Amino acid sequence: MVAILKPGVTDAQIESLVRWFCAKGVETHVSKGKYQTIIGLIGDTSKIDTDLLEGLDIIESAKRVTEPFKSANRKFHPEDSTVKVCEGVAFGGGAFSIIAGPCSVESSEQIISVAEGVKAGGADALRGGAFKPRTSPYDFQGLRGEGIELLLQAKEKTGLPIVTEIMDAQHLELFENVDVIQVGARNMQNFELLKELGKTDKPILLKRGLANTLKELLMSAEYIMAGGNEKVILCERGIRTFETYTRNTLDLAAVPMLKELSHLPVVVDPSHATGRARLVGPMALAACAAGADGIMIEVHNDPENALCDGAQSLTPSQFADLCAQIRKVREAIAE
Repeated sequence: MVAILKPGVTDAQIESLVRWFCAKGVETHVSKGKYQTIIGLIGDTSKIDTDLLEGLDIIESAKRVTEPFKSANRKFHPEDSTVKVCEGVAFGGGAFSIIAGPCSVESSEQIISVAEGVKAGGADALRGGAFKPRTSPYDFQGLRGEGIELLLQAKEKTGLPIVTEIMDAQHLELFENVDVIQVGARNMQNFELLKELGKTDKPILLKRGLANTLKELLMSAEYIMAGGNEKVILCERGIRTFETYTRNTLDLAAVPMLKELSHLPVVVDPSHATGRARLVGPMALAACAAGADGIMIEVHNDPENALCDGAQSLTPSQFADLCAQIRKVREAIAE
């Protein structure tokens, strides 16, 4: 349920109303916009009479929210949320950032070379896999803790904030200095992990699962937000369909649909969606045109010899060219 307050309501009146709601056994989420304040009610609201609420002097209207996701719902928070990573790097609410880097951290030389290349090309943050979920147990699984240390070295060298994937809540201590924690597609519904991430104060990049609906993605975001962490960035990275010419099928309709349903920022990963380097650029530009709040691109200094996903990785020079094109598309849609 949401209660939309009348203009000019004071902080004291809002606090009094919140206390009244809490006494009724429901949690509240207060969203103060430029022109309107909304109080979202989370929990069993069946005993709260909407007619009674609308009879109060400070309430303009009250309505029940039928969707199971509450905190992530735009009805609770009409204005776009902005998730700030660090000074100058943010997603949503008009802020757009580009994340780039290799699928896997392979060595100090490799990650620093790529970090310097993507920064020069226009990246705002560095991605790199330290823990790698792989379909085959015999494939390269990542350098784990050492990989995170190498990412931190690259951050110190370039100043780029780092984004890397977590696979187990037991590894959280290793992520203390990571700027954005990524939840991969295979862990989108690892609810125990999501609960633990809800207790942190770090931005969480939540990727859509290979065969999950948008509703399921938003419910996974809800797990994180219900724990108290509202710094969630949604990521569309392609879904599994019958098509075999691409690695996955990039669902670009998900971008405007998610932004209609939710206030959370939406990032698109065309690298995992297509699996082919030559398709990454066109899909990245299309994602920008669709309204994405950021793009995530795989970049490697030597794709042919990459230990993971070399076929979908751009070179630093290709990435720089793409960033220039992205800027043009964003300028065009801003007009």
